[in-house]
Amino acid sequence: MATSVAAAPTGTHEKPRLSFWQIWNMSFGFLGIQFGFALQNANVSRIFETLGGTEIALYWLAAPLTGMLVQPIIGYMSDRTWSPRWGRRRPFFLIGAILASLALFVMPNVSALWMAVGMLWIMDSSINISMEPFRALVGDLLPGDQRTTGFAAQTFFIGVGAVVASSLPWMFTNWFGIANTAPAGQIPPSVKYSFYIGGVAFFSAVLWTVLTTKEYPPADLAEFEAEKRRTAGIANGFRESFAGIFHMPKTMAQLAIVQFFSWLALFSMWIYTTPAVTSHIYHTTDATSKVYNEGADWVGVCFAVYNGISAVAALLLPVIARATSRRVTHLLCLMAGGLGLISIYFIQDPKLLLLSMVGVGFAWASILSVPYAMLAGALPANKMGYYMGVFNFFIVIPQVVAGLILGFFTKNIFGGESVYTLIVGGVSMIIAGVLTLIVHDSDEVRLPADAADLRAPSPAYDAPLETDPRV
Repeated sequence: MATSVAAAPTGTHEKPRLSFWQIWNMSFGFLGIQFGFALQNANVSRIFETLGGTEIALYWLAAPLTGMLVQPIIGYMSDRTWSPRWGRRRPFFLIGAILASLALFVMPNVSALWMAVGMLWIMDSSINISMEPFRALVGDLLPGDQRTTGFAAQTFFIGVGAVVASSLPWMFTNWFGIANTAPAGQIPPSVKYSFYIGGVAFFSAVLWTVLTTKEYPPADLAEFEAEKRRTAGIANGFRESFAGIFHMPKTMAQLAIVQFFSWLALFSMWIYTTPAVTSHIYHTTDATSKVYNEGADWVGVCFAVYNGISAVAALLLPVIARATSRRVTHLLCLMAGGLGLISIYFIQDPKLLLLSMVGVGFAWASILSVPYAMLAGALPANKMGYYMGVFNFFIVIPQVVAGLILGFFTKNIFGGESVYTLIVGGVSMIIAGVLTLIVHDSDEVRLPADAADLRAPSPAYDAPLETDPRV
């Protein structure tokens, strides 16, 4: 069903309310984007190990560095782009989708470690090109009383995409009998086919949004062009973004510390869960063995479970926040996630890992929403997007730190036992939860009497949701 967003009323900044299907269509591209991120998070460490890589955390530095470089450039350019036919954000959706889909097809066919690292760099950059403008689309098109609905639709597609994509290698092996092993130095067929499906899904989902969604022109084209001339140059975008770090509101500075420890924990999980589970529970480090690949497939299932739990948990967060507060809600969720990561050390039955993922799912749901809800109440309305962009640096910085130090700790202090690195991640997440209590949350939690009434906006949960470690 293809629908279009009507042009904004002439001479006014009022935005018309959109239908269910219009909101569905503008959010559908997130399904494809999350296919790309989920396949990357669940399988890239496996590919590195298959190709003989040992410094896994160091190889993953490609992802945050590309995010730090690409996001300011793309955000700056999309703010200053307008085409009567293609709009403002959609050209970047489409370009990113084409590049990311090609990267997903190439990644499982690399034959050397350096090629895999380079392809991660290209793939992550391409996904960011599509994803960065997607966040702004909801603010561009939806009136205030429909933003909660818009973000709920995004969350739904994020969860569905992550669950399906993370499970694909396991499904190909267990449902269709496709081999999950391969000769030394080669990627298993089940992983290859998963990336191929991901490439098709990424492009198709984003193309659906591009073809079914229309954007509003700037309210004053002359002023828009004048502003472009005044702020021309990518250097201005970099300068403004980095300068914002030194002018953060108090709440933002406090949340930055919470974000650092939260995302350090997440990156330890994404990077080291596969080697930890295969060595600690499946008792093998041979990436060519059947047992190793069964363990790696099960990690994909575990990642699917925590993403599925997060989609359900997101519906419960407003209820918990109304009964307590947003700070206490975030504390409880991060404690659950930290304990979930630590519990992996004590598990020998792979099925019990699913219980660990329940805690991680609650933490993931909270990390995607609560810090941004608290932050929104502390920011000036005319600089909301600017400071939200600056806030993303506190997702990138911990991943850089993870890439630089976790590999050293794993190899030289933990004797190569990656499960201890997951314990470090769990402790880091608990620290983040405790630090949440010092954050000054200026807004009270105001939720509609009926939490299911998505038409009533809530200041506490009407802030943008981030989709992945690379935003």
